[in-house]
Amino acid sequence: MILLDCTLRDGGYYNAWDFDIPLVQAYLEAMQAARVDVVELGFRSLNTNGFKGAFAYSSDEFLSSLNIPSGLKVSVMVNASELVSPDLRLKNLTVLFPGSASNSPVDLVRIACHAHEFEQVLPVSQWLQKKGYQVGYNLMQVADKTHDEIKQLVQQANNYPIDVLYVADSLGSMSPADSRNLVESVKDGWQGAIGIHTHDNQGRALQNALAAAEAGATWIDATVTGMGRGPGNAKMEELLIAVADDLPEQPNLISLLALIRSHFQPMKEHYGWGTNPYYYLAGKYGIHPTYIQSMLADSRYTEEDLLAVIDHLRVEGGKKFSLDTLDAARHFYKSETTGTWNPAELFKGKTVLLLGTGPSVKHYSMALESYIERYQPVVAALNTQQDISAALIDVRVACHPVRLLADCGEHARLPQPLITPASMLPAEVKQALGDKPLLDYGLSVEADTFRFSPESCTAPSSLVAAYALAAIASGGASQILMAGFDGYGADDPRSIEMNQIINAYYSAGGAAPLLAVTPTRYRLPIQSIYSL
Repeated sequence: MILLDCTLRDGGYYNAWDFDIPLVQAYLEAMQAARVDVVELGFRSLNTNGFKGAFAYSSDEFLSSLNIPSGLKVSVMVNASELVSPDLRLKNLTVLFPGSASNSPVDLVRIACHAHEFEQVLPVSQWLQKKGYQVGYNLMQVADKTHDEIKQLVQQANNYPIDVLYVADSLGSMSPADSRNLVESVKDGWQGAIGIHTHDNQGRALQNALAAAEAGATWIDATVTGMGRGPGNAKMEELLIAVADDLPEQPNLISLLALIRSHFQPMKEHYGWGTNPYYYLAGKYGIHPTYIQSMLADSRYTEEDLLAVIDHLRVEGGKKFSLDTLDAARHFYKSETTGTWNPAELFKGKTVLLLGTGPSVKHYSMALESYIERYQPVVAALNTQQDISAALIDVRVACHPVRLLADCGEHARLPQPLITPASMLPAEVKQALGDKPLLDYGLSVEADTFRFSPESCTAPSSLVAAYALAAIASGGASQILMAGFDGYGADDPRSIEMNQIINAYYSAGGAAPLLAVTPTRYRLPIQSIYSL
């Protein structure tokens, strides 16, 4: 059994591969004491977009500056996407590995590739072997392939100088039985050593790794405290305990456990890797964990948003992470705009009281209700806001796709008609809304833009506040009073986004004047509801 720790490579997704050198030195000494065989110190990449620390590139010059204990092998990982092109492959390899293994701290090079890239990058192994490197390939997202598909795929590797062929439970969806079956399928087509890399979406990473070892995998990946993208991986400290009796020497865990207490546990509390219900659902539905990681790091996503995006990706497919796909789950109004309802029927020449979802609506509900009863404005409520008497609300507004997915059952029970881009909604949302009266006002999303039209609008976001402002302004309202738009801290992404929406609204021709009537942190003119 060969234990490979890839903490600094996989964990770098949280800190941009920018680890402090004293921590790295202590980590290397702890790995040697624990009898770990190989440490994968990072990626070796040509990607220069944005700031990344030294372990994103793991150059020979940098690695040589580290005090690597004797007997501890060093690995780096290269993404196959940087080596797929036959025209650029030799040039890129020469830049990535300018010298031979005898003059490099690196012993093992692992190529991370998807099934469709595998055949194209197999010749890389020949180039690396001639340079004296050990070579491994990590096949990603193959857990859902059939036995025959895997057998046929891995058979291609038998004619190349590959030291170990890894398979990864990339989406954290496997069970121990799946892990055994996957290794058996690889063994049926591949004659060399097999490795396993497991993810902990469903809390099974260690079980799956051990099951793979029982089935014949001899290389096992793990990371300290499971540190890694999304929910993380099998925990090295637990793996060492589990396999201690099968190792040639008993691991000494004192240094590793002290390092976890002093450094890795505080990092885990700060960055938040490890499984949770969202990662569990992602594993269950085969959704790439980076979707969850990205949403958890973005405070604009509420619990409803997270669950609705997961449901959206479950239906639409989320095996491959894409920022465009994630953005589309919040902003999918990019098709041809359609609509059949003209908001002038409701808002023309009227004062409109727009009720947001902030707590100030409840706090000032008596004053708001008194104002409504005295002055009879048109009252529009965002989403499922229910802190004002239902008898005083004329209409509701909803468009944000993930909120609609989460709230359509509640909308179906509420009595007010709903302004929404009905003809543009997914069929399952319209079905869930049942017989709800829908005022079909179309929406398209275009950055920094408001355009007001009789049966549709353009807004800079599919956030319901932007859509509501556009619909009311398109209807020719004389004024928009805003209650419950409390706002957040100045640096909060939600505040930044809403202020950008307000700026874009004021820049548009034909925008009805806005006035906040309850406390707000947004850049809005304000007057107390008590003084109206």
